[in-house]
Amino acid sequence: MPKRVMRGVVVSAAPKQTVVVRVERLVRHPLYKKFIRRSAKYHAHDPDNACQPGDVVRIRERRPMSKLKCWEVLPTDAN
Repeated sequence: MPKRVMRGVVVSAAPKQTVVVRVERLVRHPLYKKFIRRSAKYHAHDPDNACQPGDVVRIRERRPMSKLKCWEVLPTDAN
C-alpha cells in the first residue's frame, strides 16, 4: 500500500526531533458551492532538527513512533 505524502507549514518545532505541521485543504461547501479552507495538524519526526517554524515541508506516513507521531519529514532533496 502506498504511503500518503502531504505538504504543509511547520507550526512548532519545540519538542526534540518532532515538528508540528499544519496541512491545509480546500473543501467545497455542499449548499453554497464555495470553497472553504480546512486545516489539520500532524506531528512528524524530524531526526536532524532541521525544520524551523514557517518552513514548507513534505511529510510521509510511516509506522507509529509514539502516541502522536506517525509521520516523518522528507529530506529537502526529495521535495
